[in-house]
Amino acid sequence: MLDDRERYWAVVPAGGTGSRLGAQVPKQYLLLGGQTMIERSVAALSCARWIEQVVVVAAPGDAQAASLLAGDARVQVLARGGATRRDSVLAGVSFLLDSVGARLNDWVLVHDAARPAVSLAALERLKATLAGGAGGGLLALPVADTVKRAHPEDSGTIGERVAATVDRQGLWLAQTPQMFRLGALAQALARFPEVTDEASAMEAAGEPVRLVAGDRMNFKVTTPDDLDLMRRLLGD
Repeated sequence: MLDDRERYWAVVPAGGTGSRLGAQVPKQYLLLGGQTMIERSVAALSCARWIEQVVVVAAPGDAQAASLLAGDARVQVLARGGATRRDSVLAGVSFLLDSVGARLNDWVLVHDAARPAVSLAALERLKATLAGGAGGGLLALPVADTVKRAHPEDSGTIGERVAATVDRQGLWLAQTPQMFRLGALAQALARFPEVTDEASAMEAAGEPVRLVAGDRMNFKVTTPDDLDLMRRLLGD
């Protein structure tokens, strides 16, 4: 009997160095309330029982992720991360298609290792909005603050001049997970290697991409201030 139900997988690119944090270890291994960031991010995905498997793509030679996540049978760690996020995501997607038995029409959720506070409610909302449809989408937040563009001649200086105020109408801040059909995403990532996220690849391929309301706790830990805020929010 054919299994025609919608199936869901997850890929977590975790090969970054976190240089902007200035830490001694890659940021995914920093502690947040007694657990590393990667453990918290993967645990958040594992709470969604409808996700078949979470594939964590670590840097070549990195055995720490596999050691930390060994207790979860639904987690597979690949030490095949590439030079860019796109390379790592494509490695994870290819593994699902070639080695796990995932189908081209299955869904994959790609989530940042540095977003440890994504909620189950947000994951359920993403699934409910996109399931059964074409294309895919991502969690995102509408821009709430006034947006200023800095003068290009002042880039990187202290006290940059304002060149213009940007109309924030229709602007959203992208979050993760970003959820697409496996086959379509694999093709888009292969065709457009310069992209910085999965939604950009799908947009470039002409696929429909939908915005699904995320939440403010699901921010990416990039700077020391982000890390301090996340630790306070998690009671560390």
